[in-house]
Amino acid sequence: MPENRKNSIFAIKTNNMNMYSNRKNIHFIAIGGAAMHNLALALHNKGYHVTGSDDEIFEPSKSRLQAAGLLPEAWGWFPEKISPSLDAVILGMHARKDNPELLKAQKLGIKIYSYPEYLYEQTKNKKRVIVGGSHGKTTTTSMIMHVLRNCNIPFDYMAGALLEGFDTMVHLDNDSNIAVFEGDEYLSSPIDMRPKFHHYHPDIAILTGIAWDHMNVFPTFDNYVEQFAIYLEKITPGGSLIYFEEDENIRKILSRADVSVKQIPYNTFPHIIKNGITNLTLHEDTPLRIFGSHNLQNISAAYYACRELGIAEKDFFKAISTYNGAAKRLQKIADNKQTVIFLDFAHSPSKLQATIKAVKEQYPARHLIACMELHTFSSLNATFLPQYHNTMDAADEAIVFFNPEVVRHKHLPEITIDDVKHGFTNEKLKIYTDNTHLLDELNNKDYHNTVLLIMTSGNFSGIDIRALAKHIVSTTAQNS
Repeated sequence: MPENRKNSIFAIKTNNMNMYSNRKNIHFIAIGGAAMHNLALALHNKGYHVTGSDDEIFEPSKSRLQAAGLLPEAWGWFPEKISPSLDAVILGMHARKDNPELLKAQKLGIKIYSYPEYLYEQTKNKKRVIVGGSHGKTTTTSMIMHVLRNCNIPFDYMAGALLEGFDTMVHLDNDSNIAVFEGDEYLSSPIDMRPKFHHYHPDIAILTGIAWDHMNVFPTFDNYVEQFAIYLEKITPGGSLIYFEEDENIRKILSRADVSVKQIPYNTFPHIIKNGITNLTLHEDTPLRIFGSHNLQNISAAYYACRELGIAEKDFFKAISTYNGAAKRLQKIADNKQTVIFLDFAHSPSKLQATIKAVKEQYPARHLIACMELHTFSSLNATFLPQYHNTMDAADEAIVFFNPEVVRHKHLPEITIDDVKHGFTNEKLKIYTDNTHLLDELNNKDYHNTVLLIMTSGNFSGIDIRALAKHIVSTTAQNS
């Protein structure tokens, strides 16, 4: 073989060996979580060597990990997977403090990261846009992502839901200078009880609003608000804070941001509604595919964030006009001439009220049936239920479902139908604790000239919501 050919092959082999030796070895404890498996996929796609463990993995995490070759061979925890060859361990919230893999990693002195800590580690040299707030985080994050993608600007991202046009909830690469993260205020890991968004140190921070949530970890409203004040303290000196100026709770903590931080207030974006379509009106009419005051506020936040990133106004408006919304955020799942059915993630009082108000304003001549599920720790707590006072009053019919078995599963004190009635203080309210009775109620209604708004962070204890919606519109069409 010619000498130059030998040298060429040797060089290729050497480069491949160097590339492999420089590849980071990352192990996930509780790899099957919605957020964790997306980060695992992102690092795998970036070329890292990823392993993981979990005691059980559900769909769609299971199939997605399997397709990438990352699905653990067996369920359970295996301390032998933890060795000094690991560069880092990422610990999921689902794991416990006494997890045997965690104990082994601690014993070996391996660097242990929470999910948000590792996201920061990956993006600490980039411009970070963080969207915080009790509501509107996913939507506002997805709006910014949609605009950046339409402007062909590379960026890292993390969103709290799988978004239209994006393959994963997390994306990380070496070629971008921008990172856009949804800033969740929930806890980071079993050994890190700080809120996730305290780790991100935003260059551009957004704060959409503050309304008490996660009562199981923030037992008082003051304690909850304090987490957002700390979030403001974490903004990079010289950075920007974009905040909803009508929120009195935000106004009370603005002084906690560094004096060097530029403060940019926003409100509902100027608009008009023409023939049932909402149009932005800052310069010339820009028709939207979404509606509602809360979405127009989210657009304002996204607009200012994109402006801080140097995106031209014309490019922003062109992009936002094609935005369809995030999954389960006022998502139209079925309709015909008589009936429209929306699915929304709303479960907290502020989200519930804003979503119902938006639909009623968009369809003022239609009968509005609002059906929601109490599913979260806060919403299933009797002391929190008064926060729902009058939140469903704008609906023509209001229905609430909760499953007492879920209350017991979450180890919460029992709540009664009377507790829910007193919390909502709505004379029209119907309350169900059996999903078969709820299905009978929904299937036997007259849906002519009606909007059905279904709101939940769960699935009403096993109801196929999309199949229900399809059945309703099919039956309505047949009876027209």
